Amino acid sequence: MPLPLQPVHAGASPTHQPIRFPVDAPPQSGEVKEIAPGILWARLKLPFKLDHVNIYLIEEGDGYAAVDTGIADERTKDAWRALLSGPLAGKSLTRLIVTHHHPDHIGLAGWLCAEFGIPLQTSQTGFLACNNISLSPNALGSEAYRAFYRAHGMNDVTAETVATQGNFYLRMVTPLPLTFFRLVAGETLRIGTREFDILSGDGHAPEQIMLYDPAARLLLAADQVLARITPNVSVWAVEPDGDPLGLYTRSLRSIAAALPDDTFVLPGHELPFYGLKTRIAEILAHHEERCETILAAAAKQAMTVADLVPVLFTRPLDPHQMSFAFSETHAHVNLLIHRGRLVWEKDGAGVLRVRPAAC
Repeated sequence: MPLPLQPVHAGASPTHQPIRFPVDAPPQSGEVKEIAPGILWARLKLPFKLDHVNIYLIEEGDGYAAVDTGIADERTKDAWRALLSGPLAGKSLTRLIVTHHHPDHIGLAGWLCAEFGIPLQTSQTGFLACNNISLSPNALGSEAYRAFYRAHGMNDVTAETVATQGNFYLRMVTPLPLTFFRLVAGETLRIGTREFDILSGDGHAPEQIMLYDPAARLLLAADQVLARITPNVSVWAVEPDGDPLGLYTRSLRSIAAALPDDTFVLPGHELPFYGLKTRIAEILAHHEERCETILAAAAKQAMTVADLVPVLFTRPLDPHQMSFAFSETHAHVNLLIHRGRLVWEKDGAGVLRVRPAAC
């Protein structure tokens, strides 16, 4: 689902390319820009603080393969119709590739596939995750999950907001097609004249698909690497002891090791850019800094995850924002638990707090 993202200040790495933007403005509504030979870039609006999602159209014969969809609302459907009757007039959609299961990327997948008679290609996890939420939207509303959030210091109002996210999700997603083609990391995908290596990232969304064209040194990065902000990486009640931030940082290191420094990055949000390795180094440093901030706070007194939220997020948060800030804070805590830097302690009321691990 669309998640708040955290700003990270950019700075050039002494050993890698600085971050630079070959295009200084995105396409306007109803327009496309050719961002690379045979690849068009369009932007769809979102009704959130992060107010847009990028989609890409890759030339394939007489049409285009679409990458991602926008959320399921009438405005986004109208935007697709405007593209296909305007800059794409006379062209068809050949297939839909979805990078991950958040509604700004998969929301209109069912509608697009039905409306234009095209197949869906995505990861197995993305397909199943979307269907799982759709089939049991109230699952997170169970008392067991509410108790999980309360045990970490969350108040009842915010626990209720987090527990009902499944219903919020359904309002932004059309039912998926009954069948799909699975994209698997390590395999290749031919689209038109381009041959893409299929990559997979984790942390922000499980098995998030990225496509890398080694001949052009071009990466469709989805939300895994963005130029100025970082994707939300969260612990959710269904996997309370998971380490999504560890998975995310591991994914970033793998990308940095595998791809060349002059890779052209086409992200799911913001502007396309060069400077992939510099940006990854900045994101890794950002998360390490947040971990150190948590360690310093917990060294003064044992703290719940909810206690630690204002340590990382100093601005006022409404219950919806608080739910994501809480889950991202929890991801940093769990990373430190997995590293052996923090340990849990439970009080008589069942409330969990972290303190530094004994040396």
